[in-house]
Amino acid sequence: MLRENLEPIHIDGLTKRFDEETALDGLSLTVAQGEVFGLVGPDGAGKTTTMRLLTGILLPTAGSAHVAGFDVVKDPEQVKEHIGYVSQRFGLYADLTVNENVDFYADIYGVTRQARAERSTRLLEFSGLSAFGRRRAGDLSGGMKQKLALTCALIHTPRVLFLDEPTSGVDPVSRRDFWKLLYQLLRQNVTIFVSTAYLDEAERCSRVALLDRGKLLALGTPEEVKRLMKGDILEVRSPRPRETSAVLRKEFPQASVGLFADRVHVGTEEPEKVQPRIRPVLEAHGIELEEVKTIEPTLEDVFISILGGRTADG
Repeated sequence: MLRENLEPIHIDGLTKRFDEETALDGLSLTVAQGEVFGLVGPDGAGKTTTMRLLTGILLPTAGSAHVAGFDVVKDPEQVKEHIGYVSQRFGLYADLTVNENVDFYADIYGVTRQARAERSTRLLEFSGLSAFGRRRAGDLSGGMKQKLALTCALIHTPRVLFLDEPTSGVDPVSRRDFWKLLYQLLRQNVTIFVSTAYLDEAERCSRVALLDRGKLLALGTPEEVKRLMKGDILEVRSPRPRETSAVLRKEFPQASVGLFADRVHVGTEEPEKVQPRIRPVLEAHGIELEEVKTIEPTLEDVFISILGGRTADG
C-alpha cells in the first residue's frame, strides 16, 4: 500500500550518465496522488531513462528518487510491487491469448486465483477486450495491444502507473480511447506518470515537465507552461504550408517556426514588425497568403520556442 503522507513520486537531483554521455541531468520534481503527470520531450530527451530509473530498472549515477514511498535504489523490489509499467514497445507474449497474458502477469505479481477472476473480468470489460479473450495477442491491432498492456499492468492494483510513450504509433482514434481509460483510472486514485512526444496529449495532463537533452526546461500546468512563451504566435495559412514554413524559417531566423498540419505558426517577440512582412516575403517566392492572425500559443509552440532558443545558444 502507498505509504501515508508521502508523494507517490519524489525526485531529487536524479542524474544518469552512460560513459561520457549525460542522459538525465539533475532532475527534481514531485508528483501528487491522483495526478496525471506528463513528461514531454523529443527523442533523446531522457524520457525513457527517467522511466527506467523510477521503476528500478536502472541505477542512478547521482541523486535520489522515491516511488510509492520506497527508495528506488534501496528498495527496488518494493517499488515494483506497487507500480504498473507499460513500456514503449509491446512487451507481452504474442503467441499467448489475451486471457493467457493476463493470467501470466497475475502469476508474476502473486495475485490469488480468487482475486484474479474478479479483477481480470473487470479490467477486460474496462478496456473493451472482454470479447477478445481467446484471440492471440499478436493478432490484435496496435490500439488493442496497448489496452492489453494496460490491463496486465493493472492486474495487481498498483497505486502508481508508469506509461512510456504508450500511444506511439497508434492511430488517433485509439489514442483518444486510451486516454479515456486513463481518465477513468483517476477515479480510482491511481497516480499516472506518462511520457509522450505528442504535445496535444500533454495538454490532457494535470502538470507537465518539458525535458530536452536530459535537462528540465519547464514545469507546471499546461497553462502555466504556456505563459512562459515570449512574444506572440502568428498563425499563417497558405495553399502550400510546407513551403511556407521553409521560407519563413529562412527569412525570420530569430522567430520560432512550426508546421501544424495545414497551418504555420510563427513565434516572435516582434509581431508588429514580422506580421506586415509575411505577405511580401511569401509573394516574392510565389506563395499566396490566405490569412495571418495572432492566436493563443499551444504547448507545442512553447516547446518549439524553447528548443529554438537552446539551439541558438548552443
